[in-house]
Amino acid sequence: MIEFWVILTGVLVGITCGIAGVFLILRKMSMIADAISHTVLFGIVMAFIITQSLNGLWMLVGAAIAGILTAYLVQLLQSSGIQEDAAIGVTFTSLFALGVLLITLFASNVHLDVEHVLMGEISFVPWDKWTFLSITMPKAVWMLLLVLVINVTFLLLFYKEMKLSTFDYVYATTIGLPVILLHYVFMTTISLTTVAAFDSVGAILVVAMLIGPAATAYLISKSIKEMFLWSISFGMASAIIGYYAAKWFDTSIAGMMAAAVGVIFIAVFIVDKLQQRFNKKAVASRGSF
Repeated sequence: MIEFWVILTGVLVGITCGIAGVFLILRKMSMIADAISHTVLFGIVMAFIITQSLNGLWMLVGAAIAGILTAYLVQLLQSSGIQEDAAIGVTFTSLFALGVLLITLFASNVHLDVEHVLMGEISFVPWDKWTFLSITMPKAVWMLLLVLVINVTFLLLFYKEMKLSTFDYVYATTIGLPVILLHYVFMTTISLTTVAAFDSVGAILVVAMLIGPAATAYLISKSIKEMFLWSISFGMASAIIGYYAAKWFDTSIAGMMAAAVGVIFIAVFIVDKLQQRFNKKAVASRGSF
């Protein structure tokens, strides 16, 4: 049963991040996920300082606020003429450093250390359980299911608007779509996804799940809907393969899941390039007749 919960948690991370990562890749905002994975630490620490509680709900709220703050500051710096990569770098290093400082000053005796937040430990997931409506499951599973529902709901409600603002920002603005509001709501879902997964696979390793499966899906997809399906599939496959590989080699489960993301990406990339080369040769051979 312990193995089941660990695998289920990894699969839920893969599905949730796979969904959230698609528009990150399409909007060329991959590195904002890295920034948010660091700045959620600031939000989590502030939530603890204010509430004096490690309750998962308050952690989600704090992380969401930190994510929105990160997106707002990056947008503010960009509008001031600073390049996007520099704006992201300045924002996430500053807020992350502030989070570390606040832990040292106000939460040094609490199990809220930097290593726990960044690296996580998925093998401990089955031991921390919540009971809701007479159903008992690990806390991480409850949080991931909640965020998965939020991500799917957001996608169902605003899929057309997100697609339009992603591929034709000027036209979307012209016809009156609230593109800035959509951007911040989207960043909120990314923040929630990050903090829901940090307790199991760590905030840094969740970046691999947010970017890797969607980037892999981008290589072979012919439509956005197809990209979503492939991204979810690659996320799930990475979690399952990573778990059994970690068990085989007796190493970090979360680390092996992240490594599996990279291996799958490289494999698909090589196959895609070979197929493209084969197609070019086939076209050239037909043209010679």
